[in-house]
Amino acid sequence: MSAPAAAQTKNPVPSFFEWFGEFGLFWGRLVRSALAPPYEVRELIRQMDEVGSKSFVLVALAGAAIGVVLSLETRDSLIRFGAKAMLPAVVVISLIRESGPIITALIVSGRVGAGIGAELGSMKVSEQIDAMTAAAVDPYKYLVATRVLACVLMLPLLTLVSDFFGTLTGWAASTLAQPISFQLFLDNGVKHLTFNDFLPPTLKTAVFGLIIGSVACFQGIRTEGGTAGVGRAATSSVVLSSLLVIVADVVLVRLTLVFFP
Repeated sequence: MSAPAAAQTKNPVPSFFEWFGEFGLFWGRLVRSALAPPYEVRELIRQMDEVGSKSFVLVALAGAAIGVVLSLETRDSLIRFGAKAMLPAVVVISLIRESGPIITALIVSGRVGAGIGAELGSMKVSEQIDAMTAAAVDPYKYLVATRVLACVLMLPLLTLVSDFFGTLTGWAASTLAQPISFQLFLDNGVKHLTFNDFLPPTLKTAVFGLIIGSVACFQGIRTEGGTAGVGRAATSSVVLSSLLVIVADVVLVRLTLVFFP
């Protein structure tokens, strides 16, 4: 291998730790900028609309699909073990405890993460972020903090949307096989729910939102290499945020079982 080619080859281990080091520095600057007044309330509201209302239909459809699948897949298994009456509880608890939160996070990671990465990446390569800095506007406060906070605030609400539509279509799929009123289905589903089944899984999606928003902003704001770099930023935003959301879900599930048995 020639010297130029060897110089271009990167060792993945130093690059891995270098990424986390830069991410830590990014977070330090983000926290300092976000806590210092004035606060960009108008931009935050706009970003909440961008993350929340524009993801509503996609999250609702994903939740509805999961509800149907859960109902159809678990019905035969429960009948086999003589526990058909537990179908509403299985569908509702499965949605609320795990399926709804993780599916919502992955959907938002794909839609919002790619959008933030591409948007900030294009602003970086076109030097709009540098222009904001020259105009005494803190890009971490205006561009990054608002998007990260919007993801944190909207993920739990979108998770509730996914849970609701999943429960609705789970009932619809169930009632096609054996008619049951929605009220009775819901009563049988939620009577086994406790505080520990509902609140921790829903609130953990705020952590997912933190991961999605911060990773997408980080990948976007460090973009280089022109339009090709913008594409890489969008792709890496989705891949890294989805991977970290799955890892965080494993950790948070374990912590939930420890602190909310």
